[in-house]
Amino acid sequence: MNYIKRIFSQNKNEINYDKIDRSKKIEYKQGTIYDFLYESIQEFPDLTALEYYGKNISYKAFHKRIEKTAKSLKAIGVNEKDRVTICMPNLPEALIMFYAVNRIGAVASMIHPLASENEIEFYIDAASSKYILTVNMFAEKVIAAASRCNVQKIIVSDVSDSMFRIMKQAYGIYDVFRNIMYSSDSYNIKYNKTVIKWKDFYHLSSSYKGKLDYKGNANDEAVILYSGGTTGKPKGVCLSNLNFNALAQQCIYEFNEYKPGDSMLLILPIFHGFGIGVSTHTILTHGMKCVLVPRFIPEDFAKLIRRYKPVFLTGVPTMYEALIKNRESSNYLKCVKYCISGGDLLNKDLRTKVNDYLFNHGSSAQIRVGYGLTESTAACILTPNYYFKEGAIGIPMQDTKVKIVRPGTTKEVKNNRNGEICISGPTVMLGYLNEPEETANSLKIHEDGKVWLHTGDMGYKDKSGIIFFKSRIKRMIVTSGYNVYPLYMEKIIEGHPAVDKCVVVGIPHPYKQQVPVACIVLKDSFSQSPELIRDLKKYCEKSIAKYAMPYKYEFIKSVPKTIIGKINYKRLEDECTRKYS
Repeated sequence: MNYIKRIFSQNKNEINYDKIDRSKKIEYKQGTIYDFLYESIQEFPDLTALEYYGKNISYKAFHKRIEKTAKSLKAIGVNEKDRVTICMPNLPEALIMFYAVNRIGAVASMIHPLASENEIEFYIDAASSKYILTVNMFAEKVIAAASRCNVQKIIVSDVSDSMFRIMKQAYGIYDVFRNIMYSSDSYNIKYNKTVIKWKDFYHLSSSYKGKLDYKGNANDEAVILYSGGTTGKPKGVCLSNLNFNALAQQCIYEFNEYKPGDSMLLILPIFHGFGIGVSTHTILTHGMKCVLVPRFIPEDFAKLIRRYKPVFLTGVPTMYEALIKNRESSNYLKCVKYCISGGDLLNKDLRTKVNDYLFNHGSSAQIRVGYGLTESTAACILTPNYYFKEGAIGIPMQDTKVKIVRPGTTKEVKNNRNGEICISGPTVMLGYLNEPEETANSLKIHEDGKVWLHTGDMGYKDKSGIIFFKSRIKRMIVTSGYNVYPLYMEKIIEGHPAVDKCVVVGIPHPYKQQVPVACIVLKDSFSQSPELIRDLKKYCEKSIAKYAMPYKYEFIKSVPKTIIGKINYKRLEDECTRKYS
């Protein structure tokens, strides 16, 4: 009996989620991100905060490292409100620096270590950052990018800095990321007054004789994360102490079957809200352990779960696809109580397969879909337990409000009517970095006097209060005056037996303004042919209006992704425009 059959009886009666009692308010922390962490440090000093390749760092030891790093930051001249760039994978030094920066009232600007040199330069310049932490394998491009900015210090860590000595020797041959040597000697890094090693930086703490007496405010800017940039240049999203602390408190409000000492695999990257907010700050502020995984290797996923026995699994759909391909037959998932998917839509088939896999391998959990944006810190909507409906993203987190409005207005539409998803609550961003016009377009005061984030996503609310996602406004194609929604077309085309994946993009047209192009990845057993194109056209004609039919069918080997793993629509648009316009 599969998982869905097991829970079917629990899902017979629809619950009106709009009438769930949400009158009990959370008392949100009014201090800083560091202040909230410090409560865990005081309460659970001997529990493990971080585990990194077999080495445990207790909360007490974690605190000691944060304090020393904070003093080192002061020693090199970092002041309140200065922005410190952290360009790191999931390493202990990255999290130590994240909290140390907040400890002294500076701002952590989190960027992707796989970003290109020009992108890194853009991030540094946008944040006016004078101080950078990176890892040796990425240091050369970071140094090159920083040389064109007003950077005063570049701190370079080594992947082995927080390992046991025996592990350091082993990883001199077999590195954490595989096929990439991590020994410092493998890189052409010239250390000088500007470029210094982490260990040398860390020991500068002894030269700082002042006190760490910063007392921050909940609404102070604390972190800058960057949007994916799939439709243009990325934007810095300015987030406050309250944004992060509220997210952590809201997440724990949803999950009550945890206890201090439980663990989470920190696979999601820390430069993303889901990784640093949900998978890190939530865990560390409640006495749990983060098991640091610098790089996700699909074939190692089951091994990590067996070894570390996490209570929480958080990931994106591709991670769960990797999980269910594992042939493990034991009940190794018995430890897992919560399983969350975010970052992209989770289709019904994959959701069913994941739930069956969890059940068949000993877990009582069922996968829940989280919806969020960088602009809302991370998750702000979550599906209830035992809820299965295509397109459903759930109900708002505690103290978060969601309304559906007519696009371009602040007027709320009726239930089951499509409109723009708007969010109001304690996790909504302060605004975009150096982008007042973009901020004004996204954050609007409605008639109720509250600030609402206009997400740019289309959806609707049903009569029971469940929010459904339909499409992204920015991906709408206007052809001959008609609106065409790519997500709708993609779902139809992916129903064809030859199609593995489809992405629809709009390209310019001399008199229709735009026309849609269907970029198709075929299944292994199929190949491009005139007969297949004719069959695809015939298939589409059954479900797609004539004016919305694909102008061209472009066959691609794989769907290009951005550096944070989302579909790179811009690249496909550019390639198709060059080919067909």
